[in-house]
Amino acid sequence: MIEELLPDPVVTVEVFGHDEAGHLPLYPEEEELVARAVAKRRREFTVVRSCARRAMEKLGVPAQPVLTGERGAPRWPDGLTGSMTHCDGYCAAALVRLTDLASLGIDAEPDGPLPDGVLKTIALPAETARLRRLDEARPDVHWDRLLFSAKESVYKAWFPLTGKWLDFAEADIEISVDPADPRRGTLHAALLVPGPTVAGRRLSHFDGRWTAREGLVTTAVAVPRG
Repeated sequence: MIEELLPDPVVTVEVFGHDEAGHLPLYPEEEELVARAVAKRRREFTVVRSCARRAMEKLGVPAQPVLTGERGAPRWPDGLTGSMTHCDGYCAAALVRLTDLASLGIDAEPDGPLPDGVLKTIALPAETARLRRLDEARPDVHWDRLLFSAKESVYKAWFPLTGKWLDFAEADIEISVDPADPRRGTLHAALLVPGPTVAGRRLSHFDGRWTAREGLVTTAVAVPRG
C-alpha cells in the first residue's frame, strides 16, 4: 500500500498484523528504549524496526539499530532518510538515499472516524469545508481521518529538514480524488510558515498521495532534492 504512493527510488517494507514471530530481533540499544513499555507498544516497536532493517537490506545498507532523536524522530544511517508508521494491525517503513530525495513521510491510520472533538483541533476552517464537500460526494471514505494522516505525513517529512515543530494549523492540506479510482488521490500541503530550503530553494508546499483500502487510510509525502 505504501509502495504505490512513493516514487521509484524509495524502498518499502510493510507488515499486516503485529505478531513478532519471524521478525528481526531488537538490538540492545533498541531494547533499552522499550524496556518499560507495555506489550502493545513493544510489539509495534519491534515489528516496525524489523521493517526498517529489511528496507536497509533492500538498499544494500548493513542492518543497524534505529534509535530515536529529537522529538522521537528516527535516526537513520548516514546517507539515508526515511519514515515509519504503525497502527492496529499494520506496520511499514520507507527508506531512500539522500541523493534521490530530500525527505519523506508516511502514515497509516484505521479507516474510521476520528474521536469526537479531534477534527476541530487539527483542521483549518478551509480544510473543514473541503472535507464536508468530499464527504457529500464520497461518504465511504473517512475524510477526517485521512486529513489527520496527511498532517502526520507532512510533519514527518518536515521535521528532518527543519528540526522544528510544525503545528496542525501551519499547513493547509487539500485532498484531491483520482477520477479513475475514488479511493486514492493526491495531497497538496501549502505551508503557512516559512518552509525549509532545499537545493537553494525555499519550499512553499509539499505534495503527496493517499489511498484508502484494506481497512486503512495511508498517506505519503516525498520531497524532491531539486
